[in-house]
Amino acid sequence: MATRKIAEVIQGQQILTAAGGLTVLEASQQMKSAHVGSIMVVDSGRLVGIFTERDALNRVLAERRDPETTVLAEVMTANPQTIDPERPLGHAMHLMNDGGFRHVPVVKDGRPVGMISARDALGVELTAFEHELKQRESISELL
Repeated sequence: MATRKIAEVIQGQQILTAAGGLTVLEASQQMKSAHVGSIMVVDSGRLVGIFTERDALNRVLAERRDPETTVLAEVMTANPQTIDPERPLGHAMHLMNDGGFRHVPVVKDGRPVGMISARDALGVELTAFEHELKQRESISELL
């Protein structure tokens, strides 16, 4: 399994954060400009939630909420699963697979320092991860 540390993957990454009072429209515009699929919601510099493309679709558009008046605090995923930058990238991939999500905030002492996404798993890590999943499935079938 991939052992490259998350700190290496996020090195030089510009993180995108916002307060919970930012509207979905404003957050979506920032996400578009930054070419990312999520924004970390912070309060006094500490991570309190995450808002993703899926949240925009499922919690805003599908629910017929107005993106110009709906604020992130109302539709974010509060207290999301996070990961420490010293953990291996493979661990983040397992979290995403097991949890059914595509973004994991990287947090140090409660403060966001980066974001790992499914896109980061492309390449060597993805191949290794797929191999490990197949091994798990084989073992499960034997049991």
